[in-house]
Amino acid sequence: MFFGGAEKSVTLLAEALARTGDQVSVITLHPGSEETVEELNCVRVYRLPLDNNYWPWGRDTKPNPSARLLWHVRDFWNGKAANRVGRILDIERPDVVHTNCLGGLSVSIWREAKKRNIRLVHTLRDYHLLCPRTALFRNGSNCERRCFMCKVLTINRKPASRQLDAVASNSDYVLKEHTRRGFFKRTPLAVIYNVAGGDIKHDTPALSDGSDILVFGFIGGITPEKGVEVVLKATATIVNSNWSLKIAGAGSTLYVEHLQRSFPDPRIEWLGFVPANEFYRTTDVTVVSSVWAEPLPRTLIETFAAGNSAICARSGGIPEIASLGKVVETYPAKDAETLARIMDNALTNVEMWKRGGFKDSSALDVFSEASITSQYRAVYRGDQNVL
Repeated sequence: MFFGGAEKSVTLLAEALARTGDQVSVITLHPGSEETVEELNCVRVYRLPLDNNYWPWGRDTKPNPSARLLWHVRDFWNGKAANRVGRILDIERPDVVHTNCLGGLSVSIWREAKKRNIRLVHTLRDYHLLCPRTALFRNGSNCERRCFMCKVLTINRKPASRQLDAVASNSDYVLKEHTRRGFFKRTPLAVIYNVAGGDIKHDTPALSDGSDILVFGFIGGITPEKGVEVVLKATATIVNSNWSLKIAGAGSTLYVEHLQRSFPDPRIEWLGFVPANEFYRTTDVTVVSSVWAEPLPRTLIETFAAGNSAICARSGGIPEIASLGKVVETYPAKDAETLARIMDNALTNVEMWKRGGFKDSSALDVFSEASITSQYRAVYRGDQNVL
């Protein structure tokens, strides 16, 4: 089962709404062949089988191009998935349908909500409406223009989006990427950040342990678009020696082994998967290095909440929340030379960089359950003064 930042954010929102009195049901996909239903933290969770030719998430290798094309063709309008969702809507009879990540379900499920006259809200957490791969990123670069296949395989998504009663986005950047392409011309819009989560609390930075070693950290998928190779290239040219780097996360075995062979510095520690709170306790500075236009990285919220500092690529929605940090620097995405220079400068002022966190104690309130659920309830109600 794939579980990334978007899935975690949706889970936290659903549980927060349920804790404060709403009846919440979630429809998601799983790699099994049967429909299941269970109660988790007061949320009813329906797990549906994927009505397509293979399970695409968390794979170590890519299927061949023909299989991938067939997958996207079926995801153009997935009638089987729509029928499954329609049956659940008849059981639950919700006041609002709130969709998030649509890959594997397709925009066909929107019609099921509107056929039943249910208010329909969608949150943008990726670029699914613009790009069948959801990322607007190909061959190591962000797509300034969409390719022919991208346009063909998403041609129905703009017309389908006119069924939406309201649209939210987890960053202003992602919302503007859609509106500048003609989406949501008559639809009320809102930017609502992600719930930080109950396990994230504003921490006072720990007192210095007296060590002059600064521990940099990378956490996330070990993939080219996350920019981990940029971080590794930067370490190869750092002048000062009082550093170490911890890399947490998983990726393709071949890619990870290639990176380990290419950057064998003993100060680089490959952790694999570790709990986020453990990672932040053992690092001082998180390098948020995405080279793709990442909508809004949870890692940056978690970094500041843990009392750590950050060095961030100027990519996607990252700059929108980077300014909330007390000790933070930014650099052009892919620019390993500038990143190395920032890391070197940090190594000359270790004491300051070990005292990070949010700029002020109220900053985490932007991501609090109370704030986010209040904003979403306003969207659900259609309060125009909030949108």
